[in-house]
Amino acid sequence: MTHFEQILENQRIFFKTHKTKDLTFRKSKLQQLKKLLSDNEKQLYEAIHSDFGKSGFDTYTTEIAILYSDIDYYTNNLNRLAKPRSVKTNLVNLPGSSSVYSEPLGCTLVIGAWNYPYQLSLAPMIAAIAAGNTCIIKPSEVAPHTMKLMAELINYHFQPEYLFVAEGGVEEMTEILKLKFDKIFFTGSPKTGRIIYEAAAKHLTPVTLELGGKSPAIVTESADLELAAKRIVWGKFLNAGQTCVAPDYILADEKIQTKLLEYLRHYIQKFEYGPEQPQYTRIINDRHFERLKALIDPQKIYYGGKSDASQRYIEPTLLQDVSWDDAVMQEEIFGPVLPVRSYRYYREALNEVLEQEKPLAAYLFSKNDDEKDLFTRLLSFGGGCINDVVMHLSNPNLPFGGVGNSGTGAYHGTFGFDAFSHKKSVLSKAVWGEPNLKYPPYSDEKMRWIRKVM
Repeated sequence: MTHFEQILENQRIFFKTHKTKDLTFRKSKLQQLKKLLSDNEKQLYEAIHSDFGKSGFDTYTTEIAILYSDIDYYTNNLNRLAKPRSVKTNLVNLPGSSSVYSEPLGCTLVIGAWNYPYQLSLAPMIAAIAAGNTCIIKPSEVAPHTMKLMAELINYHFQPEYLFVAEGGVEEMTEILKLKFDKIFFTGSPKTGRIIYEAAAKHLTPVTLELGGKSPAIVTESADLELAAKRIVWGKFLNAGQTCVAPDYILADEKIQTKLLEYLRHYIQKFEYGPEQPQYTRIINDRHFERLKALIDPQKIYYGGKSDASQRYIEPTLLQDVSWDDAVMQEEIFGPVLPVRSYRYYREALNEVLEQEKPLAAYLFSKNDDEKDLFTRLLSFGGGCINDVVMHLSNPNLPFGGVGNSGTGAYHGTFGFDAFSHKKSVLSKAVWGEPNLKYPPYSDEKMRWIRKVM
């Protein structure tokens, strides 16, 4: 038996004790985790800065604070979430009552991503804890310092038969995926998501896939252009563009494209995204740095384009006059490069989005109600905003997840609890007053009554 097999077997044994189903136990573990994170915030900041230069401010606002919020949400709402829910009982089952019970799935696996290594590894784990499961967490080895720190903190302070952080790379991940879990939660690329899905299918393991895609930002003639530019620049170049829901490209009405580009350049300069500035993160590694550089066509640069390989720095870059044949439009960019395309008619912009794979996010900047209505009715995407970007993630009452190529399933808040729960239906029948309609022998008279009842 391999090391990971033994860990999973021990978790399965522990789950069968039913301790994780106790709400007091779940809340105590959530509070223990919050204290652990709080006591080690400095180390968390240092580790992620070592991986790709992320500032303490950004780490707190985009990762640690979100984890605290998740813990508080589940602690405060767990009784309500776990309470059996009564539902109506249909005529054919009267007298009786019907209920839906939320029960934990069992032993779960969370596979995190490197771009928000704490949030994307620990937020699903928090939901798994709240729902009453055990969990093995596999952070991304692409961010090695954060992976190591999460392993040190969690594996020391929690018993491995309950929570365990698995370190390692592709070899270790391959070994883990051979095992039978009760739920797999993965955040990453569609390419890797297919591998995860295939491995899970061998065991009929349910999977949540949080993937990505080319998320558009449509800016219409009616939009507040300065506000649109300010919010797009913030959301796009946050984490140096290494955000799955960052605007991947802009579709701008041709009447306002030039003015929008001017505003975009203004806010890039105003926000001071320089190589030495704490508000601007480095590219995660050399491979991604070279990949992003190759996407920048020098002939189409409107602003930016400078880079420094020694610091893995790429200046926020605006591209104009791009076509769908350009390299930058062939894949999710996942970096600080923002192509801008123009359109003549609004429906034309919507059709461009519809012709692509369904994106994880979509954004519209408009003051026109008809444009807003068409955006929400015609486009299929995981989630998004009207007159903002990225911020839909911050509302725990909204599900976060993709559709089609951008993922399957959702989490955050109630949806996270549901992602790691099975909804068990129970019909409780009275022991009196039952008609004999369903029992043999059958007759025409019984058939007439069955038609009325059913």
